[in-house]
Amino acid sequence: MKTKLGLDMLERVRVICDPLPEVVESVDGFGHNVFKVRGKTFVLMGENDGTPGLSFKSSKEEQFLLLQKGGYVKTPYIGQHGWVSLDKAAVPDWDELASLLKAAYLLAAPKKLVKQVLESE
Repeated sequence: MKTKLGLDMLERVRVICDPLPEVVESVDGFGHNVFKVRGKTFVLMGENDGTPGLSFKSSKEEQFLLLQKGGYVKTPYIGQHGWVSLDKAAVPDWDELASLLKAAYLLAAPKKLVKQVLESE
């Protein structure tokens, strides 16, 4: 993430994800910012032609609902596994995204961490 818009989006995602237990942020071989829990990716971010992108893990049911609602698209290459991307033409709803990114974490995290997060609510 190099543009102001991309860096702002990355900072918002950090605010959402960093409080979750054992989250690790790294940059993969393609230059994407990746958020993982115990080695499992749940958020993927990158820029294409200066436009930031945000993708996250979801269940197939949640993916279906989000695609019907609009503002989201099936993530290329990994969408068949339930991944969803923010439609680049959409204005992000950060309250909704906070909930969706937390749900993505809960899908990727081991049961012990899921329990820890749910008990702290």
